[in-house]
Amino acid sequence: MVSFVIPTLNSEKTLGECLDAILAQDFPRSGYEIVIADAGSSDATLEIAKAKGVDVICANPLKTGEAGKAAGIEAAKGDLIALVDSDNILPDRDWLRRMTEPFADEEVFASEPISYSARPTDPSLTRYFAYLGMNDPVCLFVGNYDRTSAVTGRWTGLDVPTEDRGGYLKLRLSDQFPTIGANGFVFRRRILERVAWRPYFFDIDVAAEASVKGCGAIAKVKTSIIHLYCAKFGDFTRKQRRRIRDFLFFSKTKERTYPWSAQRKGGIALFVLSAVTVLPLLVQAALFAIRAPRGAKRLALWHLPVVYATLFVYSLGVLLKLVGVKPAMADRSGWQAAGGR
Repeated sequence: MVSFVIPTLNSEKTLGECLDAILAQDFPRSGYEIVIADAGSSDATLEIAKAKGVDVICANPLKTGEAGKAAGIEAAKGDLIALVDSDNILPDRDWLRRMTEPFADEEVFASEPISYSARPTDPSLTRYFAYLGMNDPVCLFVGNYDRTSAVTGRWTGLDVPTEDRGGYLKLRLSDQFPTIGANGFVFRRRILERVAWRPYFFDIDVAAEASVKGCGAIAKVKTSIIHLYCAKFGDFTRKQRRRIRDFLFFSKTKERTYPWSAQRKGGIALFVLSAVTVLPLLVQAALFAIRAPRGAKRLALWHLPVVYATLFVYSLGVLLKLVGVKPAMADRSGWQAAGGR
């Protein structure tokens, strides 16, 4: 059985579409369950979940999405766990079938879509991030991303050994770890015996740790997933503030195992230098426009505002840390999926 695990917190804007796409799969309904881990929603999230016939609803008292994944996994029964966020939509009816096919190979312990996709009716900023292939532009400069990017034409900038198996790429990770593990990540439950995952399931940490501990290979499936990441620019800046606050907080508490220290510092320096000189950003925007599908080329206009907002938010976060402000986890109260606060 496959267990879809979906953390929620005031997710009424997106949850219905998310669940409809799961329930429309050409996969036997008896072959999967849907588990909602709710962090105390005050909107119609739970009513939507019940109306759609969700199998299990459990509590997520620690509020964060990572804690919700851990709580949902605890309540799930499947041998395969599919991590789908409430702002994810499966783009095709055969998505689950294609995502589970690589598990016929016993060496494969996880699978993940190789790209993001977007619909013409989605907000322009949402579509920009889908074709950028990542939610944080710093990843582009560091080279550490895990979905096909219109800027580079590649699914990652890291040197990852791959074997093309037709419907998917088989990866054997050893010393370089793309940020694999979110938005449609499917994995064998048995790996949980070998990795740290409670009380917070940090997805990229789990994927990297499982690879280091010899759990096997990861399949990058030649399909996509829709991520309704941000509808408005204000949503993006709020999420970046949450990202840097959570990163600094959990770095201080030493609860993360992903090898961030191995990231290329030169890539971060390049990010700052590119923002100062502007020209590299214009080149990236031009490449985006060239490689993006017809009808999506003007989305490249988002590139510079996204980079500069990220530079400002991250610089402020680091500056506050340097002057002695104690890192604190971002407040989730009043949070709404796909809508910020």
